Amino acid sequence: MERHVIVTGLAPAAVGPYSQAVRVGDLVYTAGQLGILHNTGQFAGPDIESQTRQALENLKAILEAAGSCMEHVIKTTVFLTDMGEFPRMNAVYAEFFPQSPPARSTVQVAALPLGARVEIEAVAQTCDCAAHRS
Repeated sequence: MERHVIVTGLAPAAVGPYSQAVRVGDLVYTAGQLGILHNTGQFAGPDIESQTRQALENLKAILEAAGSCMEHVIKTTVFLTDMGEFPRMNAVYAEFFPQSPPARSTVQVAALPLGARVEIEAVAQTCDCAAHRS
């Protein structure tokens, strides 16, 4: 199967030797996304809610650039620096997956890049998601 590197200016650029996402066949594997605004490089806010929302918006932009969408996410992994923030992260996360949410693992880590509170990665199927995009 052919491997396609996905790049979009609507999400933060990779800051190391990795791609925003890679598409192989009908699957898209994203890199972990922080709650950073693509146009400023700054966090969307200091709190878990704003960082979770922005991380998911970044994932959405990358998935759309890869020919997928949030509705076709199969699995996510959420990395938190404080599991005590799980309920607040989860409330925002639920806004992005209101029906038939993907499988998910959530783990607490000692630290994340740039002092982030949350990082989220996803695996999704490609699709004709034009009807789903806003």
